[in-house]
Amino acid sequence: MAWLDDAGRRRVAEAVTAAESRTSGEIVTVLTDRSDGYTDVALLWATGAAFTAMSVFAAFPLPFLEAWDALLGGWGHQWTAGELASMVIALGLVTFLAVMLVQQWEPLKFFLIPGPTKTIRVHNQAVRQFKVGAERRTTGRTGVLIYLSMREHRAEIVADESIAALVPAEVWGEAMADMLAEIRKGRIAEGLAAGIRDVGFVLAEHFPRGSEDVNELPDRLIEV
Repeated sequence: MAWLDDAGRRRVAEAVTAAESRTSGEIVTVLTDRSDGYTDVALLWATGAAFTAMSVFAAFPLPFLEAWDALLGGWGHQWTAGELASMVIALGLVTFLAVMLVQQWEPLKFFLIPGPTKTIRVHNQAVRQFKVGAERRTTGRTGVLIYLSMREHRAEIVADESIAALVPAEVWGEAMADMLAEIRKGRIAEGLAAGIRDVGFVLAEHFPRGSEDVNELPDRLIEV
């Protein structure tokens, strides 16, 4: 899914160019729809629901059996152990498939993902993107990655080692706050531009631009 149009992409690229005009640091921006498929989380919900349904059947079998008898015309039936076991397994399988199916509706799927799980996976993916796109790819190791994951409603700022040695992680809080304030209004390009501006201010303070600095990383927005 494309979250930005061409005008929005230009806005982000221009913000990077403007921010880098004052610093030897390099800013890389990454926008992604999601940071993980979360198939394992969906499987856990489906498995848990299936075992819950089977446990409820085992603890209170009579309502289930009466309902089944009613479907058969109301005639009572003497259930064998094998038939009961088959019913339990079938109930578990149907519940598992039903829960997997309803999680195909993405608003529900992402609602069911625990917040800490989203946070960890967004962070891990941001670090992976940083290692690929920015880490140690500049002469002074002054790359910064701004990573925005839309489905999880989370963002990360990851800095190369030269920057991390001078700038505590808490310093990026203002950039994060300004960025998310705009994004919450649906202004994604403006939010990224605000974060880029603030990161640029921090970089300019610690890594001012020199006369021989060159642009080592692309200014364009990376969409994955």
